[in-house]
Amino acid sequence: MKKLRMTFLNSEGKKHNLEPRLAATNLDEPTVRTAMESLRDLALFEKDDVKLYVEVKGAKYIETIETPLFEDEV
Repeated sequence: MKKLRMTFLNSEGKKHNLEPRLAATNLDEPTVRTAMESLRDLALFEKDDVKLYVEVKGAKYIETIETPLFEDEV
């Protein structure tokens, strides 16, 4: 399984990650950066008076490998 993790700095300078549920697994850097900058520029997301997406920090794909041990038949 491959998912996109976008990392921003919040208004306190702390990292804040965003992992969209539906993201293509072949996006390039300019596409992701542009999307992240657009999200940042909206300035819509805040929690406890802290703006969550203030500065674009980076993005990466995270891959996990699932190894089934068993599956009961129904």
